[in-house]
Amino acid sequence: MPLLQILRPALPILIGVSIMLTLSMGLRQSLGIFLQPLTQDIRISVSDFTLALAIQNLTWGLLQPLAGALAVRYGFRLIMVVGSLLYVAGLALMACAYGVVSIAVGGGLLIGASLAFTATAMSMSVTARAVSETVRSTVLGMVSAVGSLGAMLAAPIGQMLNEGFGWRMGLVGFAVMALLMIPAAWYAGRVDQISLPKPAPDDIGNATAGTAARMAFSNISFVVMTGAYMVCGMQLVFLTTHLPSYLAICGLDPMLSAQTLGMIGGFNVLGSLFFGWAGQRWNKLALLGAIYILRSLALAWFFMLPATPASTLLFGAIMGFLWMGVSPLTAGAIAEMFGLRWQPMIQGLAFMSHQIGSFLGAYGGGLLYDALGSYTMAWRIGVTLGLAGGIIQVAFALIKPSQPPALKTA
Repeated sequence: MPLLQILRPALPILIGVSIMLTLSMGLRQSLGIFLQPLTQDIRISVSDFTLALAIQNLTWGLLQPLAGALAVRYGFRLIMVVGSLLYVAGLALMACAYGVVSIAVGGGLLIGASLAFTATAMSMSVTARAVSETVRSTVLGMVSAVGSLGAMLAAPIGQMLNEGFGWRMGLVGFAVMALLMIPAAWYAGRVDQISLPKPAPDDIGNATAGTAARMAFSNISFVVMTGAYMVCGMQLVFLTTHLPSYLAICGLDPMLSAQTLGMIGGFNVLGSLFFGWAGQRWNKLALLGAIYILRSLALAWFFMLPATPASTLLFGAIMGFLWMGVSPLTAGAIAEMFGLRWQPMIQGLAFMSHQIGSFLGAYGGGLLYDALGSYTMAWRIGVTLGLAGGIIQVAFALIKPSQPPALKTA
């Protein structure tokens, strides 16, 4: 049966969740283009700005399990619409900022909370619930691919507004774009009408939230995946936060930063489609490890050589291909290990680890730069940890089964 025919009943949900995801991730990934003009205008340090983004990532991660549990109790629609409203409020507060507190509250707390309610983990949970297991990994890759288009749109628009009218108008433009998340979240919320299969007596679907969480952390495959996911977050947020600053230090055109973020978004599409397709056929956890290893090698290559426009765009293409492919693989692996009922919460627990790494990548990179005057130590740490995490992930994926314990043994 053709894939489109299989997906036809779920199309409104998939379209809504894809638009919500592409805006929430695209706007967030493009905030780094405001680092230089914003910090110079309101006279805060680079580490002050990156602290706000670090707070954003930490808030996102810490609230993600709660957001997943609330979606199970109150439904996805309410959670996602509230999250969309928080996004608009956070960007508006940033646009009006005159000091570090407004940046930390708007860009940190409000957008961080919004991302827990609207971004990758929630969107992947909605998608997994909307389609059958036979096409789940492929469709997760498709939604992740569409969600990758946001950076291609947001980064150039933000940079043009930034250069033409100032960083405040750039953030106002982002807030207007974020308004579109509200109707998208409403349509995606139709997933609440889908009934889940009745779980077996010893299935995790019959567990309480606390028991389900304990069962997840008793699974060694989940624990290893979650640890490697932390390194993933550290690498990616270090890049989105500090790459524009690094390229400015290298004396390259400021528009190159937006072009590179757009390149990452474009190749995200290809990578998400490929790894969604691959996850339907091969070991999802081994594929995750391979992504981390290849990504670390690309980081080492780029930062060891002098930056040029050509090498920067090529680096963006490579990293983009290896970027959001982790999302369909992680969501698919968790659905296979633990089922669908508690997937939003369990995926939130894994993502909390990712965001602790993101906090370290954003703020730690800023601290190392302020202390040492360069990004050399930061990228070396990222490469080393990425290689270690990827190798361990592949090894455990190949030697350890990923079945969860039965509820009766929990």
